[in-house]
Amino acid sequence: MIGTIVLFFVGLFFGHFIPRIPWLILPRFKSWNSQFPQHPRPIPVDEFLIQRVLHMRLMHRLTWLFILIPLLFGWASLKYGIVSIGMGLWLASCWTLVNKLVSEIGGHPLYPYALAEELQLIRNQNQTDSACCDFPLPVWQIESVKCSSCQTVLMERYRPDLGRPRSDGRLKGLFRLLLTDGYPVIGRTPYVQSNIEPKPMSSEEE
Repeated sequence: MIGTIVLFFVGLFFGHFIPRIPWLILPRFKSWNSQFPQHPRPIPVDEFLIQRVLHMRLMHRLTWLFILIPLLFGWASLKYGIVSIGMGLWLASCWTLVNKLVSEIGGHPLYPYALAEELQLIRNQNQTDSACCDFPLPVWQIESVKCSSCQTVLMERYRPDLGRPRSDGRLKGLFRLLLTDGYPVIGRTPYVQSNIEPKPMSSEEE
């Protein structure tokens, strides 16, 4: 009986882990993160951040492909092998499938394409006369995108996982990511547009 329960939880773990391999493992390599500050420091809003958001969007979409692996192995285990492992694989992978469907249908994916566009807009506007201050330096902090020079909030959105190696260690960080699915721990704020406003003209410019 105990062995059956253990095998069930083994299947449950792998059914939960395997679909998430693309974004849990691939972006953590050192060569992929040399241009970023260490976790959890703020990330500058530049071309590398925008590229990383698009990469994480792609890797999360690969979940749809990787979810087939535990589904097929679960089906094979239920029919030809160990039923308890197969049941665990099926339950975990089906839960992942439902979770992804709810996220996509509900209109709140973790890395919408509009997020990359908005970050690019922030970057563009801070290189013009519409910038928030004279020396703008936008960074994505934990709770929002802010200018590190004048502390103006440019976009109100909690920072999700961006594929950097975790500062809390590999095992602890992996466990936390498995629990949160990459969402920010302190909040799941939906995507909102930036708060950039044109810089008011001085009396001399008028």
